[in-house]
Amino acid sequence: MASRLIESLATTEELAELFSDGSILRAMLEFEVALARVESRLGIIPVSAAQSIAAAATPAAFDVKELSRKSLRAGTPSIPLVRVLTEAVRLNDDSAAAFVHWGATSQDVSDTALILLLKQSQLLIDADLARCETVLRRLSEQCKDAVMLGRTLLQPGPPTTFGLKAAGWLGAVHRGRKRLTQAFAEALVIQFGGAVGTLAMLGDRGSVVARELAAELGLACPDAPWHTHRDRLGALICACGVLTGSLGKVARDVGMLMQNEVGEATESGGEGRGGSSTMPQKRNPIGCTIAIAAATRMPGMVASYLAAMVQEHERSVGGSQSEWPTIAAVIQATGVAAASMAEVTEGLRVDTARMQRNLVETRGVVFAEKAMAVLAAKLGREKAHQLLDAATRKVVDERRTFAEVLGDVPEIRNILDDAALKQLTVAEDYLGSAESFRTALLRDTPSTQAKN
Repeated sequence: MASRLIESLATTEELAELFSDGSILRAMLEFEVALARVESRLGIIPVSAAQSIAAAATPAAFDVKELSRKSLRAGTPSIPLVRVLTEAVRLNDDSAAAFVHWGATSQDVSDTALILLLKQSQLLIDADLARCETVLRRLSEQCKDAVMLGRTLLQPGPPTTFGLKAAGWLGAVHRGRKRLTQAFAEALVIQFGGAVGTLAMLGDRGSVVARELAAELGLACPDAPWHTHRDRLGALICACGVLTGSLGKVARDVGMLMQNEVGEATESGGEGRGGSSTMPQKRNPIGCTIAIAAATRMPGMVASYLAAMVQEHERSVGGSQSEWPTIAAVIQATGVAAASMAEVTEGLRVDTARMQRNLVETRGVVFAEKAMAVLAAKLGREKAHQLLDAATRKVVDERRTFAEVLGDVPEIRNILDDAALKQLTVAEDYLGSAESFRTALLRDTPSTQAKN
């Protein structure tokens, strides 16, 4: 795994590799080679120079540790990279060395390299989100009739269905995925503006070079350079924050359903997954834990990025320099949350029998709202509420059922016979629009595949 041990819970193996030193170096060199190729095709630099630049841009020839040290001195990794690349070109073609990085500036290299990494990260994240959506849709369909307790403020409420709960999770993940897709579409544009965003060194050919460079790199070309206009990346970071929050919400729900006293769902286990160093009986919600940890870190990172958006004039002092670690951390947090919840949902075991037992163990008090609707029409709202409040307290104190206690209340007995009292606590009769809401959520989240 390319990440450090301290980051082992904050990323996936694939994303750790994507944001590794070697990967970043390759992306920066990809920009330099693409720029040289485009400029040679347009006759701006000699073809032989572009060939020499491409031949010298071999990642293995660069000392990443030395680049890092020099980056701290230069204030950007682009300056030492261009210097090393220029010297490597000069060794074999002295005349070609003058055309390295022609017309570009340091931020063009660093920003476009970052965008190239983000393009790859989208594929990884979207694949896991597609997995998650597929499973949540299937769970919703399979469990559409699985009645369970609704829970408000962590206390039992009237019944709902697990199918609706899963559909709600699906809806939130799908909406977050749509926002993220749109944000990526807007953000995946090259940065190419030269010294102050005018490409003056290229004369009147700057726009042509920019369009060709974008095509060469497989990115979109913006209307103009965006050096200190960080709104596209800001929108992407915010979309990551919202999506990761939604994944964290699903993780929180699943983790609480896994509590022993609830026991309505369980993450899959497996080698090295969910155990305890001291308690062999434990089956911990590890996937949920990782997703919640990512969602917990996310707000601060989003705020950090937004604060860095206030950048002065055509090049900032400290703003853009703060971004690489933040963006990398945000993308990796989003990715590890998506991967974790894809694994959680794919292995989720739902215990519908336990859901039914938990309903029964409330002794029917969760149907007080249902009783209120019936009795208020006959006794008035205030009187009905008074009687039901007293009845629910008696159920708890005497450990009797709700129907039994109600049957002892003369005012209620005059309205409801034994059959009506029994019917009062039938969960399936008090699901309201649960199924129509569930089907609407599935209808609004069409089955989709991961982006290629």
